[in-house]
Amino acid sequence: MHYSKLLSLVLVGLILVSSLSCTDNVDKIKQRGELIVVTRNAPTTYYEARDGLAGVEYELASSFAEAMKVKLRFIVKDSLEDIFRAIEKNEADFAAAGLTKTAQRTNGFLFSDSYQEVQQQLVCRRGGARPKKVSDLTDINLVIPAKSSYSEQLAKLKKKHPELSWREDSEKDTEELLDMVWQRKLDCTVADSNIVAINRRYFPELVVRFNLTEPEPLGWLLHKDNTDLKHRINAWLTAHKFSGKLSQVIEKYYGFIEVFDYVDNRHYQRAIKKRLPAFKKLFQKHAKKHDLPWTLLAAQSYQESHWRARAKSPTGVRGIMMLTQATARELNISNRLDPVQSIKGGAKYLSRLIHRIPEDVKQPDRTWFALAAYNIGMGHLYDARKLARNLGKNPSLWSDLEQVFPLLTQKKYYRHLKHGYARGSEPVRYVQRIRDYQDILERNSSF
Repeated sequence: MHYSKLLSLVLVGLILVSSLSCTDNVDKIKQRGELIVVTRNAPTTYYEARDGLAGVEYELASSFAEAMKVKLRFIVKDSLEDIFRAIEKNEADFAAAGLTKTAQRTNGFLFSDSYQEVQQQLVCRRGGARPKKVSDLTDINLVIPAKSSYSEQLAKLKKKHPELSWREDSEKDTEELLDMVWQRKLDCTVADSNIVAINRRYFPELVVRFNLTEPEPLGWLLHKDNTDLKHRINAWLTAHKFSGKLSQVIEKYYGFIEVFDYVDNRHYQRAIKKRLPAFKKLFQKHAKKHDLPWTLLAAQSYQESHWRARAKSPTGVRGIMMLTQATARELNISNRLDPVQSIKGGAKYLSRLIHRIPEDVKQPDRTWFALAAYNIGMGHLYDARKLARNLGKNPSLWSDLEQVFPLLTQKKYYRHLKHGYARGSEPVRYVQRIRDYQDILERNSSF
């Protein structure tokens, strides 16, 4: 064995042994048989994806609970202030919520070792405000979440730039403020680089104007008296890093900004001529079997993979129909990269979703509802229908639902819904693009 690798293993072992000397809080967790973690509902932390719970904090906390051989329970809080209060009152064992280790926070809490570094970035919209440095922010409508690490940093900068001003919003989190910047309701906001990377997949018009900080560590936050659990977390984290499992999780969520670029009509027309002919008969065969327009299935496939049979995403979806592993297993698809199996599975899955849509939803809206569920999950579709009713809209009309879906990013709405936060604008754009692509196919005289 290589000497450096052997030394690393020895160090990990020593850390694990030393952590066992402090076992009070750890023993309580084991006796309870449950690890309690407080988090927030967001795409960088903890959220419900198409096939279940997901997020960096979810995956890491799940791995840690597994290592401790206990069950895991999450408590979801709506604000940073609520998260800090939960730790102060010992309502949870630690907070896994994408929290930056700052001087102010370390005064009252403990932090684990870092599992990721981020930079605070000033984010604006393409075509909007163009500040190049801190001194350019004087006339900018700048809003940040209250009690955030951004507030600490701006306070530091204000000492050198007394004219600097901003507003703190106690109701909105970083993701909501980024959405408002994208909608041109704000000039700019501040966000950690990992949050920016995730959100630019959905809002590519967001632009990072400049960094406000050097790289800063993210860590799990603990009560100031919980030193034994801190040692246990650090020991596990060291081993998790050494095994390569930590880097795999980070790559899965942040190794890319956009799965696919937004493709203009010219690129699509080129793909119709060069790529579609190889798959057209497969689309026709399996669409007919499930009483679907083949142009719909082909358009959806283009939106998913650009008709690339071996397309892969770091999020785990694969193939020309971008099936998840769980969905493929459910459909008895053994090889998602085989276009025959993938198109067969995609057609079958879409058909199942259409039949699961409530009977009061009529065509063509049933199809648009099913496509949205294919993209974001049936749970979030049900949430959107419930919210539509609450807002006095018709939950059976796509024209109403596409107005409601984007509201699933807003805390004041999703906190009351069963499946919580969702990137609601994505299924709206997903359905619209597929409808556009299908329309182009049906108007193409060569097909």
